[in-house]
Amino acid sequence: MPPLCDDEQRPPEPPVPDQEPPAFEEPEESTLIAIGTYRQIRDYSLVLLSQGIVHQFQRSEEGPFEIFVSPEFETRASEQIELYRRENPPKEENPPLPLSLSLQPVWVLLVPVVCTVLDFGNFVDRMHFAGLSDASKVLHGQWWRTITALTLHGDARHIASNLLSGYIVLNLMSYRLPLARMAPFLAVASAIANFFVALTVQSDYRALGFSTFVFAAIGALAVIEFRLMPRETHGMLRRFAPLCGAASLAVFLGLGENADILGHAYGFIAGAVCGLIPQKKTLRWGTPTTLADLVWVAIYFAIFIVGWHAALS
Repeated sequence: MPPLCDDEQRPPEPPVPDQEPPAFEEPEESTLIAIGTYRQIRDYSLVLLSQGIVHQFQRSEEGPFEIFVSPEFETRASEQIELYRRENPPKEENPPLPLSLSLQPVWVLLVPVVCTVLDFGNFVDRMHFAGLSDASKVLHGQWWRTITALTLHGDARHIASNLLSGYIVLNLMSYRLPLARMAPFLAVASAIANFFVALTVQSDYRALGFSTFVFAAIGALAVIEFRLMPRETHGMLRRFAPLCGAASLAVFLGLGENADILGHAYGFIAGAVCGLIPQKKTLRWGTPTTLADLVWVAIYFAIFIVGWHAALS
């Protein structure tokens, strides 16, 4: 291309802006028009964007998210958000459930009740010594003791406390899903917990009682409630509130005279793993008991029948 002559004029170049148009920054007189969870404020932001309203949303120091607009957009923005709220009323993802008493825990607790009555009444010969968990015997192959020990108790006070605490925890769990779908897993988890107790102490240690199952249920319920916490829940302590609360309850209930502290601790941990088994959607909305759940009920009873058959044969 030949060079331009002196008398030729170059075409004017487009003006270069001093800087890129800045994103919306909260002016000194910006107005707060909404506050809520991240999901709520995100939806409000989309509404304002669809109407061409310049805005900004950010997280406050206290935790919730806030959305700001310039004063000239305040009225219009508030109207659009109010219209959106009317057309899309907020729904809780994990609404609180009303307190109620369920009969589901009764059939779960029936096993320790029947076995303890048979033991106290001496209806079955050598039942107590054949069924309690003896660490040395468990490690020498008598695996059934990890199961049968769950159904035996030392005295009336022992079984009464386990039944009361067990009913409360299982009743709360029944809000979320049919107990038939958790009871077999909790029974296996409790037996595994008893085995790890024997593995830890090795010898000279005997234990019995349904409390290991109860603590497994507490651990499972804690994980279930943790999984149901909304994702936009802010603050580490609040997010882990179910786990912290359950751990505190476990410590409160698990410490005492003649308490099987190791069994309670291992039971809680094993139960927490069980809390990961159910599908989250089933936990969130609840599922009615079906005829298919009778299979799980049969499996639950079969676990203890097999254990006692091996113990008494």
